[in-house]
Amino acid sequence: MKQSQLFVKTLRQPPKEAETINHKLLTQAGFVDQLMAGVYSYLPLGLRVLRNIEGIVREEMNTIGGQELLMPILHPSSIWKQTGGWDKIDVLFKIKSRTGKDYALGQSEEEVVTPLVMSRVNTHKDLPVAVYQIHWKYRDELRAKSGILRGREFFMKDMYSFHENQKDFERFYEVVKHAYLNVYKRAGLVAKVTEGSGGSFSEKISYEFMVLTDAGEDKILYCEECEFCINRDIAKQEAGAKCPKCGKGKLLEGIASEVGNVFDLGQKYGGNFDLGFLDRDNKKQYPVMGCYGLGISRLMGVIVERFHDDKGIIWPESVAPFQVHLLDLPGGDSKKVYESLLKDDIEVLYDDRDASAGEKFADSDLIGIPWRAVASKKTGDKIELKKRGEEKVKLVSIKELLETLKS
Repeated sequence: MKQSQLFVKTLRQPPKEAETINHKLLTQAGFVDQLMAGVYSYLPLGLRVLRNIEGIVREEMNTIGGQELLMPILHPSSIWKQTGGWDKIDVLFKIKSRTGKDYALGQSEEEVVTPLVMSRVNTHKDLPVAVYQIHWKYRDELRAKSGILRGREFFMKDMYSFHENQKDFERFYEVVKHAYLNVYKRAGLVAKVTEGSGGSFSEKISYEFMVLTDAGEDKILYCEECEFCINRDIAKQEAGAKCPKCGKGKLLEGIASEVGNVFDLGQKYGGNFDLGFLDRDNKKQYPVMGCYGLGISRLMGVIVERFHDDKGIIWPESVAPFQVHLLDLPGGDSKKVYESLLKDDIEVLYDDRDASAGEKFADSDLIGIPWRAVASKKTGDKIELKKRGEEKVKLVSIKELLETLKS
């Protein structure tokens, strides 16, 4: 893509109302545009990042047997009243139709997915089933904040699993847990699995996936030696105490952002709709359900919070909008380099604008594409190649450039 054709331009300064790093940098670099508090447009560069994260999540969910579908955003009030959520869940957006009927905007899908799946399940032989969607969600947050980390409209993967008993749910939870950790690892992050309260979704214990960041909203205690981690609000231990799991490390306190969760829904929703299956004794049972959320737009914001410097964003290669940012400076044959990159199917943003070298370098650092390539009179028949976030610069041939980017 030629940068001169992008309708979005970078800003000299971040918006005054921006308080968090992700809001400042994503807006200034032209990835998102805030329509109102908690609601954003994802611009061409931002949408490319969102789609890359979405692709990682989809691959991991498909690998563990998840079946993708797409469910409605607009829900009849009757299904929410049947489960008690209409009056219990305070973040539910409620809409009154001209027909006098009440509707809700989907903030979760238990009310839709339970009848959808269980109307097609007859016996224990039809279980387990795991279905997921990647879709927009809406929550009536009183104070949307932290940029795209906490919005009223957000992009999310939610999966629901149906099991014949608790043991099978717990088996599948471990499978999902590892798939989630793979997602974060592929996105360049290290997440900690904490134990928390299910809140309005479930009275059972839930599991949350946390990434340490100063922009987070949760306080956690985590062991310096092992994987033990717990939400500070329900912890019996204090910071500095010995780890209750390994007995070696001490507990450290940190601020983290939730990037995923798992809720044990038990048999509530099957019971609410009186939709069950025949078990191995030919008796009617309600399924044990699991709910697995992963905020894709939220994860994008956390990545920016985690990977940036005083010049701009530093995207991990797996989610970056492009693999390389090619800058055209006077005297260089950047057009030939651009054509070579395209021929080898390497995703490149080509800065062919009529702008100063200083402006191009500054924008390249701000946008944060993993590799920067420069063709100029100074480099001759070579190309100056530099990795974002590193100081080392090397001169390479076009062949060497292609080999480096492919590897």
